[in-house]
Amino acid sequence: MVLQELNKATTVGLTEVPDFIVQSMALDVASPNTDEFYVYFDKATENFGYYFNHPQVSSQINSLATWSVGRGWTTEDKTIQVQLEHVSGDGKDTFDQIIWNHEVIKLAVGDAFIHVKKNKGIIINMIPISPERIRVVYGKNGLIKRYDTWNNSKWVPIKKEDMLHSRNKRIGDQTHGTSIIQSNKNVNDAMIEAFEDERVIKHRDKALGIVYYKTSNEGKIAFANAAITKAVKDGDMVGLPEDTVKIEPYPSKSSEDRQNWLTYVETLGYQTGGVPRSIVTSDGTSEVGGKMGHVIFEPIYAKEQMDLEGDLRLQQSIKILFNRPPSLGGLQQQTEAKNTGQTQIQPNDVEASLTRE
Repeated sequence: MVLQELNKATTVGLTEVPDFIVQSMALDVASPNTDEFYVYFDKATENFGYYFNHPQVSSQINSLATWSVGRGWTTEDKTIQVQLEHVSGDGKDTFDQIIWNHEVIKLAVGDAFIHVKKNKGIIINMIPISPERIRVVYGKNGLIKRYDTWNNSKWVPIKKEDMLHSRNKRIGDQTHGTSIIQSNKNVNDAMIEAFEDERVIKHRDKALGIVYYKTSNEGKIAFANAAITKAVKDGDMVGLPEDTVKIEPYPSKSSEDRQNWLTYVETLGYQTGGVPRSIVTSDGTSEVGGKMGHVIFEPIYAKEQMDLEGDLRLQQSIKILFNRPPSLGGLQQQTEAKNTGQTQIQPNDVEASLTRE
């Protein structure tokens, strides 16, 4: 007989379960012990892999760049206006396209570069250079000394004053900007993984399922498997003798859990990427949610505009202002009369009144 005595209960120790530890990181800073210190962008190709292969990642970046510089620009300096209007990049670009490209690269890689070609101080062209072909050269004083570009055989120097260099959210004294793709990597990976998993499951739904044969003859089983495989692939009928085979669907969990997880990580990707999902699509977004997302997004793209305006002004003496998209900030309710959904105390709720109730 089994003894069921509560005083014999024991505990299972969980001391072996490690505590969560955040990975420590140190900033990359210029070394004062050498005449020249080089900064390379070896993660650029990985970031481009995310950008080009996964639209869940690129749509956030493209949207932020479009909202920042997509409505054009103005300037009071007519000389600068004429120069920028004649910029052609590789011969088929416009300044608007070049600066959008520049903003996208800055967000995706962390640093973006444009070689500004001049003749007697006049801008004659602006050529974007991909970061994986650039190295930033720092001097012993910790300041940028020049830029070198790789031409497939050697490093070619470019003067500091001839390069427009923008850095995304540089912090401390680090020597480069912060890639939005790298800083959001865990969420991006979860989002991509969830999509790929669901894609595989949906594709396998085309298969019939698990086949149970009433024979153990390997040759007969292989022959029947080949016939079933071909029928499924061709979308055709499959004919088998009666009572020789039993086909049942694959056992699987409800797709609702997977869909909820996929939606969650996709929304989280937009949130951590700094772009409300309602900015990219209205699908599944209420009118109020869309308006509030717009209002929240305003300071985010406005900062990108101000940063880029500052880079152009300080580095290349290009004084322009990027046009702001229409603001919804004035649509919020300002008074109790307008705010019909207000349920808290309003000023006239506590005003003195001589009217008896």
